[in-house]
Amino acid sequence: MTSTTLSAPAAKAPDAPVRPHGPEAARARRKRILHWIAVHSVAIAVALLFILPFVFVFLTSVMSDSQAMSGDLWPSSWHWENYKAVFETDGFLTWWRNSLMYAGLGTLFTVCSAIPVAYALAKFRFRGRRTAMLLVISTMMLPPQVIVIPMYLVWAQQFHLSGTLWPLIIPMAFGDAYSIFLLRQFLLTIPKEYIESARVDGCGEFRTLLTIIVPMAKPGIAAIALFQFFYCWNDYFGPQIYAAQDPGSWTLSYGLESFKSAHMVNWNMTMAATLLVMAPVIVIFFFAQKAFVEGVTLTGVKG
Repeated sequence: MTSTTLSAPAAKAPDAPVRPHGPEAARARRKRILHWIAVHSVAIAVALLFILPFVFVFLTSVMSDSQAMSGDLWPSSWHWENYKAVFETDGFLTWWRNSLMYAGLGTLFTVCSAIPVAYALAKFRFRGRRTAMLLVISTMMLPPQVIVIPMYLVWAQQFHLSGTLWPLIIPMAFGDAYSIFLLRQFLLTIPKEYIESARVDGCGEFRTLLTIIVPMAKPGIAAIALFQFFYCWNDYFGPQIYAAQDPGSWTLSYGLESFKSAHMVNWNMTMAATLLVMAPVIVIFFFAQKAFVEGVTLTGVKG
């Protein structure tokens, strides 16, 4: 007796979706593009509003002297040597070094002084904590112009540091009210269970701060560091008060005014110098924007 094995018919593969070709595909593509533009039209307009001035500065910086004074928007020939001439200007590299020192040391001092104060105000319970926080907030409302005369007299007559940037750098080692407030708000979002676990394991407050709090607060620390770096890099009022009498202590923000006066007619050179002053800030923000945005966003989660 012969047995016959019946096999089930093979399942038919589903037909692949037919993609439109020719005019239909072109119309569908145009429709998607127009839909994307319509949805993002406001964002595109705002982006152009911010980008076009930088494009104008860049295009003017690579023009010749005669074309920069005309109404042309596109350079007829690209003069990259303008940037080399800016760097060869007497004092420009000195201003660059002073700005790096001012912004770098100011940021380092501010971060190192703000972290322990913000940690104490956020996680410790002690008598007068609210009063201390109110004092920190009140100093944020005090304009620097109010205390500039007595502070200048102290630094110039008592410490003889006029003509240098040290009167601007040294106070940052004693805390900055805005940085303390911003970082304290971020530390409030860290659960206290992490700190209690570290204390149970035998960690002291200093070790808890370094091993638990600082790694978890990196976005907040990055935010205050960027804010402070941008402030120091763009500061014009402070160097004008303390370093104006010594050109060897000028920063880029203050020296650029002197450069503009010397090259008032040469707008191409002025624009090239302006772009070189802005470049470090743009590059730093481009690479650190994720941590910056995250740090600023999380500071408002808990009050």
